[in-house]
Amino acid sequence: MQAEAASAGFYEHKMNRQKYPRIQLRTVKELMDGKNIERPSNVAALDGTFKKAPKAKAKGGEQPALGL
Repeated sequence: MQAEAASAGFYEHKMNRQKYPRIQLRTVKELMDGKNIERPSNVAALDGTFKKAPKAKAKGGEQPALGL
C-alpha cells in the first residue's frame, strides 16, 4: 500500500512551489498522536487552490403539505 501511495507522485503548489505527496497514509494511532497530512499553510491557501464554492441560493415558497 505504501508503494502504491508513493507511486502517485507529488502535487506542486503553484505559489510556493513546495511539493506534497498526492496520497498520504496515516494510521489511527498517528492521527491520535497529532500527526497531520502535509498540505500548504493557511497563507498559501489564499490562492485558488482551496477556493470555496459559492453559497447555494435558497428556494422561495412554502413547503407543500404531506396530505396525510
